[in-house]
Amino acid sequence: MKLPIFIAGRYLFAKKSHNVINIISLISAGGIAIGTAALIIILSVYNGFEGLIKTLYSTYESDLLITPVKGKSFVPHSAEFDSLRRDSRIIALCEVVEENVFVKYSNQESVASIKGVDSSFARVTRIRDYIKEGDFSLYHGEIPQAVMGRSLAFSLGLRVHFIEPMMLYFPSRSSTLSMINPISSLNIEKVFPAGLFSIEQGFDKKYIFIPIETARDLLEYYNECSYVEIYVNEGTDVQSLKKDIKKLLGNNYLVKDRYEQNETLYKMMRSEKLSIYIILLFVLIIISCNLFGSLSMLIMEKREDTETLIALGARDRTIKYIFVLEGWMISLAGVLTGTVAALLFCFAQQIFGIIPMPGNFIVENYPIVVKFSDVIITVCGIATIGLLASMLPLAFVKKIENF
Repeated sequence: MKLPIFIAGRYLFAKKSHNVINIISLISAGGIAIGTAALIIILSVYNGFEGLIKTLYSTYESDLLITPVKGKSFVPHSAEFDSLRRDSRIIALCEVVEENVFVKYSNQESVASIKGVDSSFARVTRIRDYIKEGDFSLYHGEIPQAVMGRSLAFSLGLRVHFIEPMMLYFPSRSSTLSMINPISSLNIEKVFPAGLFSIEQGFDKKYIFIPIETARDLLEYYNECSYVEIYVNEGTDVQSLKKDIKKLLGNNYLVKDRYEQNETLYKMMRSEKLSIYIILLFVLIIISCNLFGSLSMLIMEKREDTETLIALGARDRTIKYIFVLEGWMISLAGVLTGTVAALLFCFAQQIFGIIPMPGNFIVENYPIVVKFSDVIITVCGIATIGLLASMLPLAFVKKIENF
């Protein structure tokens, strides 16, 4: 075992009689190094954006969400829900009324989703950290107020310092449509803008937060809600609490964690990351073809050495093992160089922000998060490709003495 490693190491650093072999070997190692570094850096940047997206979604998503299996609303007042309100693991249990409504402000009109929330939501929400104008306030005395996304506010030409109210319209459940006076069949509520938030473009264009009492009046609810959001204490085992809630409430309710609330998004992010990894591995497979050329030329150059080793009693398998190790060492040298370069770049980006984000983005520099698992699967994947590429030239050789 030691002899093939020793000879392969000597071949790796020894000067070749044909300089083209050295050039092809350097190109092979350099290509693998660049590919390795690119793969680690791209996966780390993807991790950074993934973490950023999850942070943004966690701003307006609850730890757990309770929805009815059937229907659009339910009454969250029973012995089971009272038991949840007393659970020490839960910070807040927030009733929410959500519905699409027609919005009018001055001469501008739009369709938006209202979220009627209570005082407990106003206390625990992290949206207040993203308020750009005004503040997160649902009441001014007894006057209902609204907090909305900045994109929606701009489309309506609305600012928080304006004193004109915003009108919300929703079809009445009890009135029949009148052809003479159609507006009489609509419920109308007026709210005054109190704050504008900016989190994520899709969310900013969609939502208006109003008091839950105002939302219930508009939708003609008595004490129903669309769903219940649960916020838990830090360090709480969310999955354990989720199982307890499902057992307590039975089969009439669905209990979703943050992953299940955006299952499609998270699955898509995982699929994209896997696709990036596979595509770059294919690129590295093509780059590793240079290894085939350099090893083939090395085998032909070292024909006299192989004849000498055979005369000394070396087996075909031992000699083949020397050349496989030679090719693998070239590959591993590229992997090691690329990994070190990638890690240095990632840490420099994290500390100094070498590459800034273009335009007006929520972060100034490209976010990078290095995961040990990504480094391991990258190194193992490329090392395996290098090993297979090193074995390929010898697959066409049946006997060493026929070189």
